[in-house]
Amino acid sequence: MGVLDRFERRLDKLVNGAFARAFKAEVQPVEIASALQRECDDKAAIVGRGRTIVPNAFRVELGPRDYDRLAVYADPLAQELADVVKEHAGEQGYALVGPVAVALEKADDLDTGMFRVAGHAEQGPIGPDLTLPPAHLDLNGRLLALNQEVVVVGRGTEADLRIDDPGISRRHAMVRLRPTPTVTDLGSTNGTSVDGVGVEQADLRDGSVLTFGSTRAVFRYGG
Repeated sequence: MGVLDRFERRLDKLVNGAFARAFKAEVQPVEIASALQRECDDKAAIVGRGRTIVPNAFRVELGPRDYDRLAVYADPLAQELADVVKEHAGEQGYALVGPVAVALEKADDLDTGMFRVAGHAEQGPIGPDLTLPPAHLDLNGRLLALNQEVVVVGRGTEADLRIDDPGISRRHAMVRLRPTPTVTDLGSTNGTSVDGVGVEQADLRDGSVLTFGSTRAVFRYGG
């Protein structure tokens, strides 16, 4: 399941289908999400070995009619769109120089069904998200904190959480804590399993046993 598919499923769960009913015509949220991904790809800048920086601050301009309709859901929609950027960056191995923010703005020169996306890199602190429940991976007593909503696990320098194991790919898997914990394999060489079952994506619960290649870890959440 791709980033955009997960985005649409989360929107549907967020308001019990209200998004789908509200956006039958004109600008669709998934169109904006796709445009944000393209903006990242188009403005990706290689700044060093294994490090490619992409925008983290985005402005989405909408025509008056589309803006008025979308503005009702501005805060949750902006958060979900920011999550799309973080997930896309994680899957592509991109680096972010600050927290991801998406702002919706009205543009009187745009007709209904049209929008513009502009993004730039805006440096800022990327620290622990204190609103998240406590979560970590337990590697035989070694506790690795999961203190961001989206965490890429891998062996390479581009991973958020690095594990020194030759059986783990440079970007092996992605753990997402909201709206519910999930793990997504990022096309790793040796695969990811949950409780002994190989998965591409799976829900996690407190006590789930994750295996990345040959490394075994217990997922701890909320305690």
